[in-house]
Amino acid sequence: MNSMTEKNEQLAVGYDPYDDMAHETPILIQYWQAVLRHKIAIAAILAVCVALGIIITLLTTPYFTSTSRIEISREQDKVTNVEGVTGSDGAGQNLEFYQTQYSLLESRSLAERVVRAKNLASRDVFFETFGVDPNDSGILSDAPKAQSAAQRNLRLKLAVDLLQEQVSVSPIRGSSLVDVNFESPSSNLSAEIANAWIEEFIASNLDRRFNSTADARKFLEEQLAELKQRLEDSERNLSSYADNKEIITLSSEQTPEGKTVSQRTLASANLEALNAELAQATADRILAESEAKQRSGNKIALANIPLNSLREERAKAQAEYAKLLVQFEPEYPAAKAIESQISALNKSIAAEETRSRTGTSARFSEALEREQKLRAQVNRLKRQFSGERRDSIQYNIFQREVDTNRQLYDGLLQRYKEIGVAGVGTNNISIVDRAQPAERPSSPNLILNVALALLGGLGLAATYVFTMEQIDQTVKDPSDLKSKLGIAPLGSIPDFEKTDILQSLTDKKSVAWEAYLSIRTSLSFLTDHGVPRSFLLTSTRPNEGKSTSALALAAVLASTGKRILLIDGDMRNPSLHQMLGKENTAGLSNNLSGADDLSQLIQEKTDYGFDAMTAGPIPPNAAELLSSSRMRDLINRLGEIYDTVIVDAPPVLGLADIPLLSESVEGVIYTIEAGGVKMRGIQSAIQRVRSSRAHIFGGIVTKVQSQDSGYGYGYAYQYTYGNKASAED
Repeated sequence: MNSMTEKNEQLAVGYDPYDDMAHETPILIQYWQAVLRHKIAIAAILAVCVALGIIITLLTTPYFTSTSRIEISREQDKVTNVEGVTGSDGAGQNLEFYQTQYSLLESRSLAERVVRAKNLASRDVFFETFGVDPNDSGILSDAPKAQSAAQRNLRLKLAVDLLQEQVSVSPIRGSSLVDVNFESPSSNLSAEIANAWIEEFIASNLDRRFNSTADARKFLEEQLAELKQRLEDSERNLSSYADNKEIITLSSEQTPEGKTVSQRTLASANLEALNAELAQATADRILAESEAKQRSGNKIALANIPLNSLREERAKAQAEYAKLLVQFEPEYPAAKAIESQISALNKSIAAEETRSRTGTSARFSEALEREQKLRAQVNRLKRQFSGERRDSIQYNIFQREVDTNRQLYDGLLQRYKEIGVAGVGTNNISIVDRAQPAERPSSPNLILNVALALLGGLGLAATYVFTMEQIDQTVKDPSDLKSKLGIAPLGSIPDFEKTDILQSLTDKKSVAWEAYLSIRTSLSFLTDHGVPRSFLLTSTRPNEGKSTSALALAAVLASTGKRILLIDGDMRNPSLHQMLGKENTAGLSNNLSGADDLSQLIQEKTDYGFDAMTAGPIPPNAAELLSSSRMRDLINRLGEIYDTVIVDAPPVLGLADIPLLSESVEGVIYTIEAGGVKMRGIQSAIQRVRSSRAHIFGGIVTKVQSQDSGYGYGYAYQYTYGNKASAED
């Protein structure tokens, strides 16, 4: 009782019981249904695209790709121990360094270097390899000597364009390695160009480094010329001053800083030598004077070596003579001989003593004279040296100027030499792998081209399906009723021929029966008393399955044991009598014209278990008959006899029957053919029904293809199950 009260309250506020069962078809299922609807067109598009891909692949000239690999290091290899003008400490420390190198590898200037290095502009074989006729660019002669400058430039431009189109740079991620790829119809040409490309890139890199110091070298050359002139002038001034002042430098030393120090002139050298001789003369004079003063023989003997020798011999002779006298007489011959020897020695000693005293006086006189002369010369040189020292002040000034200019000149000259080799002294690019001629072509790739063609075909197919779906504004799925038309979907019916559906209704395990049985279930939720006591079925136009659905619903409802009456309300184009195989001699038109005997108008217990009222004879104006109150009275009268009265009404568009009929029943069930009427026509028809204040219970989608319905699986399952059961029976 409480549930019934709650249900009545929900209906009173406009609650639609089917809202709890309605659902939106998932987007992926919608896409899949769209694909199935256009599967033939999709297959055709894919087949054409794949065929084109295969044909193009077979007709395309094969190309060979050769790859050379280089390493671009951040740190540069030091070949010379000198630095250039620009610093290299921060080179390549960020992404900009490598991006710059990649751009340089693809630059036009590098392509021009390769063309010139390999003389490609004058090689007709090069152009023929790519199938290019250089004469198409306005070149009249192929002979290099006969070509004008303009013609050579045109060939050069064409060759450069070909290289840039075929070369590609592929950095290896996470490393400093870079692959340079070149593609051409000749494997040998590809390897040749790929190797030439990296060689010219290395050469251009060195050229850029060398050229970057050109301005510095020019500036240094100017400075060196100026400093050289200044150095020559200062040296000339120094030499002239030294000549004028007679300053003769014998030796000089330079400090590590380049300053000239400890100079030795001729005057200082002479003074030093004479001073040494004077010291020696003074010493000799003192010695001679000392000897002269010593008159004592003993003292003289001490210093006279010959005299000492004579005296020593005399002493020996005297000792021997004394020894002989002990044994012999003085007259002994041997004694007499020794005595004569002693006498001779005495005379020699006396003569030597006399000579020694005379020589000492002479030596003293000579030593004194020599000392005096040397002292006079030393004094003269001292005066000369003192004047030279005064002149050396200005001399040192000139010398410092010479030293300064020489240091500046030597420093700039060294820097000039360093800069001259700095450009070629550093190289941060090395060749890792040289390109080799490819053994097989890299393009065209049949598998890749077929895959791309297939991918392109899928894109075209998707575009086609999207376009057709946008153009085809029809109902395709029961969920469209709720989202696009604002009515509840009561169910969907698969696409059957009318005769097939009528035959299927005799089998309660058939797909058609199961479909209408689910609609009957939906009808039981429409009102508080279950299935509506009276309702009509209409459609936008004829042949949308409206009459067949009315008969099927009547049969399904009758199978539950309820009394059901089906009325053919389409008096302009009746069809119920044909489906039942009955005569249409009396029916609805007779009642609306005044006949009240229902027993003569109703055909009881048809083959489907329900009673039927055909349309009757076709009246001249059906709208006039429906505009009277007899239709409402008839429905009320039949409602007392039957549990449910179903009216098979005519279509909406172009007729005035539906607004008149809808006033007599509880509500309207709208029948829509899947893929039939455009959405705009259906919306207009539904709006017309609503304008008559009729209540639309919901809609039934008929003639649904299995690929268009989300319920196809259930139908297929029921269909298989039913056939299996029949086979078992």
